[in-house]
Amino acid sequence: MRESIEVVIIGSGPAGLTLANLLRRAGVGCVVLERQSRPYVEQRQRAGVLEHAAARVFEEWGLADSVLAGTHSDGMLEIRLDGQPRFFDVAALADGRAGRIVPQQVLVVRLVKSFLEGGGDLRFEAAEVTPHGLDGSSPTVTYRDTDGVVHEIACSYVAGCDGFHGVSRAAVPEGALTTYTYDHGIGWLTVLADAPAPRHPLFGIHPAGFSAQFARGPKASRFYLECAPGDSLDAWGDERIWEQLRLRLGDAELPTGPITEKLFVEMRCFVADPMRYGRLFLVGDAAHIITPMGGKGMNLAVADADVLARGLRAALREGDEGPLAAYSETCLKRVWDSQEFSRWMSEMMHEAGNAAPAGAFRRQLARARLERLFTSDAAARAFADLMA
Repeated sequence: MRESIEVVIIGSGPAGLTLANLLRRAGVGCVVLERQSRPYVEQRQRAGVLEHAAARVFEEWGLADSVLAGTHSDGMLEIRLDGQPRFFDVAALADGRAGRIVPQQVLVVRLVKSFLEGGGDLRFEAAEVTPHGLDGSSPTVTYRDTDGVVHEIACSYVAGCDGFHGVSRAAVPEGALTTYTYDHGIGWLTVLADAPAPRHPLFGIHPAGFSAQFARGPKASRFYLECAPGDSLDAWGDERIWEQLRLRLGDAELPTGPITEKLFVEMRCFVADPMRYGRLFLVGDAAHIITPMGGKGMNLAVADADVLARGLRAALREGDEGPLAAYSETCLKRVWDSQEFSRWMSEMMHEAGNAAPAGAFRRQLARARLERLFTSDAAARAFADLMA
């Protein structure tokens, strides 16, 4: 079965769904292909807080009512150093800018609903998705539906929004992209629990290791625990998890609850340059991976989608290829800035607590860096500007 559309979007995570909604607003025809089922996509738990700039994207495209309704800003961070709380007011130091508490799965559900209710074409359980002819002027994407029927979609452009392990970047010939990688050499265990949420995003710095707690609704929390690379889930029973959280967060009375998910987070970074090959544009995790520290991943995906949507609109509606040609350069400036901030923050938060990986000298340096956030207005404002 052969059909045609202006843009084929591969993947329905935050990157693909944001791009789809923006293109619909721009009057550009698109279809989204997703290999998973709709329940899987909407129920998959992932972290995420929308920064001020990402929220502005939805506001500027007229999607605030459907995407941001009922969300709130929390400009305060709590940092517990050896159990002692200190508060950092991001909004006050960043001229009122603060992120919105929008868990990634909530954002995905709202974006799916907005796109479909607006008449969007979103095809779940699309198997064997394969882009073809990306280096020519008339690419196609093929896939197999649940009835076994093979579809071929001719298009002008393909947006690869299918993550690090997706088919989009894998379709780029070897040598066409330069890739950069970095491994922090530490591990993170992330735990989702039906436990009361903290009042503010909470970071724990302790000799036993880094920890954190973030709200995932009023009665659910996402916890993080620094662990050794290569640890197994068998080594982290529920009792040990709560014991380490109470220790590292300095809260002997930390409310507990049923743990509903445990998994390890890879503390690695990846960047592909350029974020384009021919008629294929890589968006979000398909082009770059960043550690969770600093909460930049979902926000970079939204930013990429915004730049690409504007470029596609200019090319397809105005005949101006300039913004599209500048897509990779425009996005990579923000990507590298965020990568540097995430690395800086990761080193400070981890090395200020646990001296084992980097040594006692680095521990003292990290503590001096952390102390500067509370004693230097310039340092505090610089940190808040990057966090907002």
